[in-house]
Amino acid sequence: MKAPGIRERIKRQAVELIRSHPEGLRYSELFRKLREGTPSFNGGTINSTIWNLDVVMPESVWKPSKGLYRHTDFKEPEAVDESTGQELAVQPKIREDQFYAPFADWLKNEAEEATQAIPLGGSIFRDRWGTPDVIGKRESKRSDVIKAPTEIVAAEIKADTLQLVTAFGQACAYRLFSHRSYLVVPRQAHADEIARLDALCEIFGIGLVTFDRENPKAPTFTVLVRPRSQQPDLFYTNRYLALIEQELFN
Repeated sequence: MKAPGIRERIKRQAVELIRSHPEGLRYSELFRKLREGTPSFNGGTINSTIWNLDVVMPESVWKPSKGLYRHTDFKEPEAVDESTGQELAVQPKIREDQFYAPFADWLKNEAEEATQAIPLGGSIFRDRWGTPDVIGKRESKRSDVIKAPTEIVAAEIKADTLQLVTAFGQACAYRLFSHRSYLVVPRQAHADEIARLDALCEIFGIGLVTFDRENPKAPTFTVLVRPRSQQPDLFYTNRYLALIEQELFN
């Protein structure tokens, strides 16, 4: 029997390495382990063999997100409603508004993206474009030599992982009246969902933050994408802020 070629040996070793790491291996980790395990393997050959391993060996390898290889033995099953064919997910009984105040505090004191931030939510802005869950302002300090114009920061927080696309649309809508907009989603969301949001937020200049929805007292907010500052339509900025002027500016 003919001995397997170099590429075939790389594939076999790569699959075994991925199987031995149920949580998955990043590309750089897999590449390093292959080089260290078999120094005779050429780096270029390894790269050209494993970059699309999920495509050439779909029965063994899958990518839940960009750059992450996992073995199909550990692929999460999809819950499907037999009557509709739609995916289902069990959502925790956690009130979303529990995270408003912690995020407002994080935005001000840890991220330092706002000098004042308040929980909002509800329908205070009185239109179908929605009201942000948290809104803040960013002003220069008296001690600053160079004074910057006041900026408005808005955030959409979503604890329900079945509503992430809707939440992204709302975060985009907040750019109408805010200089920076954040989308805040549970880290428990599917890795592929977070990867898609990561890419979209990068494209649209939306900030992306994950949090632990199972721990309202210590959500551990983590920035994945920082928001880009942009000039809103000041007509809408003034129209909406007039409704909360006392709360945000006094």
